[in-house]
Parts: sequence; C-alpha cells; structure tokens
Amino acid sequence: MPLDGFPRYPLMFGPSPVHPLDRLSDHLGGARVWAKREDCNSGLAFGGNKTRKLEYLVADALARGADTLVTIGGVQSNHTRQVAAAAAKAGLKAVLVQESWVDWPDPVNDKVGNILLSRIMGADVRLVRAGFGIGFKESWQQALDDVRSAGGTPYPIPAGASDHPLGGLGFAGWAEEVRRQEEELGVFFDTIVVCSVTGSTQAGMIAGFAGQDRPRRVLGIDASAEPAETRAQIEKIARGTAELIGLGRDLRDDEITLLEGWAGDLYGVPVPSTVDAIRLTGRLEGVILDPVYEGKSMAGLVDLVRSGEIPRDSTVLYAHLGGQPALNAYSGVFR
Repeated sequence: MPLDGFPRYPLMFGPSPVHPLDRLSDHLGGARVWAKREDCNSGLAFGGNKTRKLEYLVADALARGADTLVTIGGVQSNHTRQVAAAAAKAGLKAVLVQESWVDWPDPVNDKVGNILLSRIMGADVRLVRAGFGIGFKESWQQALDDVRSAGGTPYPIPAGASDHPLGGLGFAGWAEEVRRQEEELGVFFDTIVVCSVTGSTQAGMIAGFAGQDRPRRVLGIDASAEPAETRAQIEKIARGTAELIGLGRDLRDDEITLLEGWAGDLYGVPVPSTVDAIRLTGRLEGVILDPVYEGKSMAGLVDLVRSGEIPRDSTVLYAHLGGQPALNAYSGVFR
C-alpha cells in the first residue's frame, strides 16, 4: 500500500531541517555538502533517526493492545533511548536490554549519556554481558518472556527498529520528505551519505528513492565492522520495504551500496579518522557528531569528497542521525 496508508503515531515536529555546511564544503574544496538533521527532528529526548521509525512501530503496538515496548541495544544505544522516550510519550512501559556491545574502558560508560536518559524516562534498564550482534538475541527473548509472565503484553522491537516488517517505513518517508524539500529549496541532492549498522535507515531511503526515478546515489558508510552481515540486512529490508509500499519493481543491486574503510575493527570504537571528522565538523560548523555513527560516516564523506570519488559538481546530503548523547561516555577521547 502507499506509505500514507500506514498508521503513524506522531512523534516528530514535522520534516527534519536541511541546511548547507558551507564552511565544511569550502574546506574540503569539492562537492557542496548539506545536512539533514534527524537530531533535531523531535522534542523527545534529543530525537534521532529511530524516532522516525518508531512512529510506525508505536502505532502498530497500540493497535495490537501492547502495554510494553521491549527492545535491545548496546549500553550506549541511541535506539533504546528513543524507545524509552516514545514509550513515555505514548503512555507505554519500556524494557531495554542493554548489552555490552562495545569494549570501551570509560568507567562511567553505563551511567551517563543515553542510558542515563533512559533511566530518567522510567524505562526498565537491564544490563547484560553479551557481545555485539545485529541478529535476534537470547537476552531480548528473555525480556519478552518476563513481561508475559508478569501479565503484560509486550511489543518486540529488534535492534535499531530494523529487522521488523515496518522498520524501513520511516526512512522511505524521509526520501519523500527530501524530494519536497528539494522542490522548496531549488536544489537536487545527487548523493546521500548515511551511516549503516542495523540497516533499516539506509534500506528505507533506498526503497523510498527508488520510486522517484532520479539519478541519485545512496552511499552507506559501514560502522558495524561486520559489513557482509550489514549489507545483507540492508538488502533484505530494502526489498521488503519496497514491496510493502508498492514500488512495483525489484530493486537493482546497484541501488544498494555499502562502503567499508571507516569503521575500524570493532563496532562502537572510534578510530583516528572518526575523531578527526568530529573535531573538523565541530570547529568549522558548530555541528556535533558522535563517535559511534556520525563521526564514521562523516569521515567517509570527507575522504570521498577530497578524493573526487564524490565529484566536485555534486550536491551531497549528509544524514545526521543524532547520536550525540553517547559522547558523554567517550570523554577520554577528547582530552
């Protein structure tokens, strides 16, 4: 069915803002770079890309009579923080399984940033020792069983709100939002740069833009350090979303691009290019990035523009997905 046929529970202010990054563009000396700001998309706990996805999932949870959103992420998950906020807004409970996905030595890692905000919002936060993985986890299944045993009705939301039938709808809508903003601004973004880990942000974009039939590239920058698994999930979600919204054709392989080289060896651990990108964007634009997602996708954008792989005559839209609260857990990097 068309995207506007799916029920939505409104969580955002409206379209997320778009603005040029002129000083960064001048510094890089190539393509013109703009940003679209999912970190400014909502009044809920600093917003972020998952808030857009949760508009569809919360509507579905309410329709199914659920009383508890149950999800999973790392200790500093942006996603779990946004689930806690959406649950609070909708009058639901939230159970958050926070696994030790990131081997990071900061002693306040499980006390500040995203996890602090989730606790403030009343979520049931459960710390679990388990390594990174974007698949379905035993700890998450246990949390669902616990809610049922206590007489509740859980609504399962996988990591990143991604591997869910409705997971790609939010960013299919983002693609339509971009098209409208291009008309208003008189600009065309031929290249989109977005960070990818659990996959549904980029996948939704791919499905949404596929219906516009314009010469546009969506470049995913891997931050999972497990690119084969991430690419497979992007492809699966993109094809599923395209079918769901009635695209009417198969997605081509060349519409699904995931670039490697900026993740480092481990998810959630910043590398020198990450820190350089965060400092550069902060000092030139006053725009704050995070060390898990945005610092890595910006590092990719910087190198692709400087090398000319993104041509000089391109107009690039950088998708800022909003992970800044996690910076508090990485303060040692910036001493």
